[in-house]
Amino acid sequence: MSDSNGPGALLTRIRVWLIVFVVCLVLSGITAFPLVTELRLLDSALDGWAAPTADLLPGLAEWIDRVRGGLETTDEQAPYVLYGTDWLAFAHLVIAVAFYGVHRDPVRNIWVVEFGMIACVGIIPLALICGPLRGIPFWWSVIDMSFGVIGILPLLHVRRLIKRLEAATAPEPVPASVG
Repeated sequence: MSDSNGPGALLTRIRVWLIVFVVCLVLSGITAFPLVTELRLLDSALDGWAAPTADLLPGLAEWIDRVRGGLETTDEQAPYVLYGTDWLAFAHLVIAVAFYGVHRDPVRNIWVVEFGMIACVGIIPLALICGPLRGIPFWWSVIDMSFGVIGILPLLHVRRLIKRLEAATAPEPVPASVG
């Protein structure tokens, strides 16, 4: 009978949580590539099948329409500006790759998890400072900040599991010889 808290079980739990986190990170990244198309689809949905949501949250519908218009204009007149969001997507994918090291050897590469936690915390001041500077509505900054709050939760859990794995696999201390 296997121990559900033994090193093997801990390693499996760490890896499952890492996979969930990395999949979310990759999905978040790849959605930064087709922004114009996504905003067209979202704006169309708010005028169509999702109209009850637009009626319930008119500020959201107005914001989505404004962002769609701005992105379309940018895409038509200065598409190179959207290259910045391509780099944002790429950064998400590169960060996701870094978690492969944690998957291979969690104890040795716990620093990647801690780096991810720092990045999650960093989202909050970024949103609070840059949001107002760029004219982003506060409620949208709250949505952005939620990515940091939601993202840090699985990383905190993974870090705790890694610390337990480290303790469970630590070598027994060698008694000092007398003499």
